[in-house]
Amino acid sequence: MSVKRVGILTAGGLAPCLSSAIGALIQTYTETSPEVEIICYRSGYKGLLLGDSFVVTPDIRDKAAILHEHGGSPIGNSRVKLTNVDDCVKRGLVEPGQDPLQVAAERLRTDQVDVLHTIGGDDTNTTAADLAAFLAKNDYALTVVGLPKTIDNDVIPIQQSLGAWTAAEMGARFFENIVSEHSANPRMLIVHEVMGRNCGWLTAATAVKYRERLDHTKFLPAVGLTRQSVDVHGVYIPEMRFELESEAQRLRAVMDQHDCVNIFISEGAGVETIVEEMESRGEVVPRDAFGHYKLDAVNPGKWFGKQFAEMLGAEKTLIQKSGYYARAAAANQEDISLIGECARKAVECALAGDGGVIGQDEDQGGELRAIEFDRIKGGKPFDINVPWFGDLLAGIGQPKNAAVQTHHA
Repeated sequence: MSVKRVGILTAGGLAPCLSSAIGALIQTYTETSPEVEIICYRSGYKGLLLGDSFVVTPDIRDKAAILHEHGGSPIGNSRVKLTNVDDCVKRGLVEPGQDPLQVAAERLRTDQVDVLHTIGGDDTNTTAADLAAFLAKNDYALTVVGLPKTIDNDVIPIQQSLGAWTAAEMGARFFENIVSEHSANPRMLIVHEVMGRNCGWLTAATAVKYRERLDHTKFLPAVGLTRQSVDVHGVYIPEMRFELESEAQRLRAVMDQHDCVNIFISEGAGVETIVEEMESRGEVVPRDAFGHYKLDAVNPGKWFGKQFAEMLGAEKTLIQKSGYYARAAAANQEDISLIGECARKAVECALAGDGGVIGQDEDQGGELRAIEFDRIKGGKPFDINVPWFGDLLAGIGQPKNAAVQTHHA
């Protein structure tokens, strides 16, 4: 396949890999195929529909390494589902009667793009799959090669999504400061809400990273500086169910002994229960373009805080969310290494005309390859039976029978 021009777009929520992934793709093309022209679409699929793009100049190519030092996406993101015609029309991205998939395809043809690189999570890449299927069905000569971005680490069948390791580290750093608030008031309940709509991997990994940092922290119990007061006392994720009363009894004993309780909660924990309560009061819970409940409106951290506060006899409850702090960070070295490997494979596959989402395929022994679009799905549950999660629960005194796997959509 002769590739003369490639396009890059980032979409969905932020993750600590977008800027670095753009940089890695630019660097790889510059090193291996400098003759290939690169354009970037601004604000994801929105820019693609509106034809808003710019050419990557020689100066940008020379300085692409700078992108590894920054978080966010320098070319901008948006949440656009190309098969949600009504939403695209409502937002002025297409005219009434137009098919967004066709508009996107025609724009790519007009821009003479041979390969489109999409960097995003399951929604971005399922939208890329819709586009790839449309292109193939209608004989457009174009290959779509995606990179998996999500701090939730919940894309099926990808072993490790880009940005998730960094998000866990950043969430741990965030809580290092927040936890000191326990000394601001007696009987303090601190709720750390971590991102993760359907998957508890990030919440669990953040708790592990935080406790690893505690392993290297010095304490002075004689003046009240104890590890116990700043440790994690409970972890609650969508894959778990537990008896609220029995957990409250356990945590009350912690509160009585240490004058504080610190819990980590996934933003997706208990969502169904909370939505049912809200709707029973006649409230309408808003959804995004992909049909997901808007979690800021559901606010699981606040709900859990309210439920536990009275049962623990907390004098003050502090709800803190690390999501925006963590997801907008620059990639750490562990992620930059993985991003580099995926970018090199993405370029290799692009030049060979091999479409799909680049990732370590769990069904193929973890092989790094272009995974077929029709196999890409979101909502991969975190396996709470992995040894490191069991070690986490044992380390914080949380019984394993409080972590029973439940059903998943």
